[in-house]
Amino acid sequence: MRDVFIYDHVRTPRGRGKSDGSLHEVPPVRLATQVLAALKARNNLPGDGIEEVILGCVTPAGEQGATLQRIAPLLAGFDDSVPGLQLNRACASGLESVTIAAAKIAAGSGEMMVGGGVESMSRIPMGADGGGPHGMDPWTTFQRPFVMQGVSADLLATINGYSRDDLDAYGVESQRRAAHAWENGYFKNSVVPVTDVLGTVLLDHDEHLRADTTMQSLGALKPAFTMMGAQFGFDRLALQRYPELDRIEHVHTAGTSSGIVDGASAILVGSTEGGERLGLKPRARIRSTVSVGSEPVLMLDGPTPACRKALKIAGMEASDIDLWELNEAFAAVPLRLMDTLNIPHDKMNVCGGAIALGHPLGATGGMIAGTLLDELERRGLSTGVVTLCAAGGMAIAMVIERV
Repeated sequence: MRDVFIYDHVRTPRGRGKSDGSLHEVPPVRLATQVLAALKARNNLPGDGIEEVILGCVTPAGEQGATLQRIAPLLAGFDDSVPGLQLNRACASGLESVTIAAAKIAAGSGEMMVGGGVESMSRIPMGADGGGPHGMDPWTTFQRPFVMQGVSADLLATINGYSRDDLDAYGVESQRRAAHAWENGYFKNSVVPVTDVLGTVLLDHDEHLRADTTMQSLGALKPAFTMMGAQFGFDRLALQRYPELDRIEHVHTAGTSSGIVDGASAILVGSTEGGERLGLKPRARIRSTVSVGSEPVLMLDGPTPACRKALKIAGMEASDIDLWELNEAFAAVPLRLMDTLNIPHDKMNVCGGAIALGHPLGATGGMIAGTLLDELERRGLSTGVVTLCAAGGMAIAMVIERV
């Protein structure tokens, strides 16, 4: 099997995922087109310079469905010979796309491909695809109970004894780190401003960020998932699965949950031969990557077994890793990973995360993988792990090493 390298990456800024968000007027195919075009331009890629584009998308409905992943590279100036693949592994989709591209290259199916993702949550909201079997088929839910993710996050916090103050403190720090990163230009080399059809810049920064967040402002927020847990029966389902608990403590709020945003990401991966052919220098080698399943009611604890397996394949220990990027789906998720793998907070999500910046579902994996690589380079460090939990009880992890 051939070594596979990351050669470059770009992303859009994250736009607020509402009708008043700066990217709401931009169809998802244009978000994807702009990151692909930027990747092509900054690496001087010829039209046939890549052999496939694989983009994650969690809600592939309406204008975000069908063959968006095929159309976007054509609009970005790549040749007709470049196919596109749509991929959905829930929140892990963006990184899974990179994984599949890397696996194809390692197996000899190509030399240079693009992975990443796109999600316009302001135009195609969550649930626009009907919600799948758990949302449509009572028999499915009877066979395997389903709990919405916010209740799963509160379940995770309850089981592990994380208090409201624990979560709020993590949320405040995510905002502080993200604001610091933007103020000091840490994202400037990777964020591609989104323009309209006339070339006018619509957004050049992550607009979900709330730099003035404090413990007091978060403390004033009401728990976000109490009503869903009680009125929709999710609490009862969770307690049936975990009868050792008396109740679910609803401790997550909008300030300790990932933000709803629009965005796209693209990562250029390839073999040694592919890079030499195009005159490109690799930035990092993919040491290992795995996807795992976890118990689907608790759902959000999968990053721990995923990271352990990825590290084992790479022949490494958690103590060997310089920096970690974990999608902040909810504050309890990184707290749990830090506890189970004994990760210091100063190595985890050093530029903030989705609580501050937002989580554009299918694009997030590519975004945070790029942030990890940028920070390893900026700090002169070597190894990193990027990981995400995913709906239904799944998770993904990738180990990278700078070259």
